[in-house]
Amino acid sequence: MGQYLPRLLSEVNEFERQVKLNQQKNGMAVTEKFPDIAQLPPELALLVLSKLDATDLCLAGCVWKDLGQVDILWQGLCKASWTSCHQYSVWKNSPRFSFKKLYLLLDEGCLTFNADWKQGMDYLLKHEIVTEDAMSIAKFFHGTYKLDRKQKMSFLETRPDVLDLLVKLQNFQKQFLPNALRKFFRDIQAPTERGSYLSSMMEKFSAQFCECNPDVGLSRDAVFVVCFSLIMLSVDLCSPQVKNKMSKREFIRNTCRATEGLNDEYAGHLYDNIYLVGHVASPER
Repeated sequence: MGQYLPRLLSEVNEFERQVKLNQQKNGMAVTEKFPDIAQLPPELALLVLSKLDATDLCLAGCVWKDLGQVDILWQGLCKASWTSCHQYSVWKNSPRFSFKKLYLLLDEGCLTFNADWKQGMDYLLKHEIVTEDAMSIAKFFHGTYKLDRKQKMSFLETRPDVLDLLVKLQNFQKQFLPNALRKFFRDIQAPTERGSYLSSMMEKFSAQFCECNPDVGLSRDAVFVVCFSLIMLSVDLCSPQVKNKMSKREFIRNTCRATEGLNDEYAGHLYDNIYLVGHVASPER
């Protein structure tokens, strides 16, 4: 972007200069407004339109019909919001395929899913946005921010195979444990109550965190225990209902006793992170 913008402005200014010279040469009144995009070189017009979102591109299509319908623009919008979709791998086999139509299907599919995950999955499968394959669904979930986390959690409770693959798609390399946990819960909603689903989530997260950070010095079981300690500490420090907050000394003592291989210094850094940054499983998006 930093390299394209100066060049874009330079080309637009040069184009405007040429237009003014032609207007003066032909005895026409010189206009000061930005030139009609349709009069720009095609590659320059597409570069300008590529900065628009879907709504603005639809409006632009009402004015510049041909330019607003260019499929490569809609392809960019699709892949900016949904990095993975089954249709991406099969569209070349369909001569009447349109990325604009696919964008509308993807948008409608996410809206339907966010209202009711069962109807949403039926819609996504019907329009071949995903397949029944667990990896297809996991990649679709991982590649978009447009799905409601609570609805996604309700679906994942019924498909542990998808949850397993979704966790494996996460990259926690060189991340501090509380920060990795926040990243995880931003993508996958944490349940409101402790139960088998939360335990399963933490088991999968612990395995993936250790896989990404083999030098962390903690076993999977140790990371699993620390994760629950961080969740409980988050509730303790961040909840206004808890009057007597856990001290740093108490956290270090309790967590180190329960966790093999955890030293006081690392436990202290864990406490400081929660105290300064906040809850690891905040409901905020």
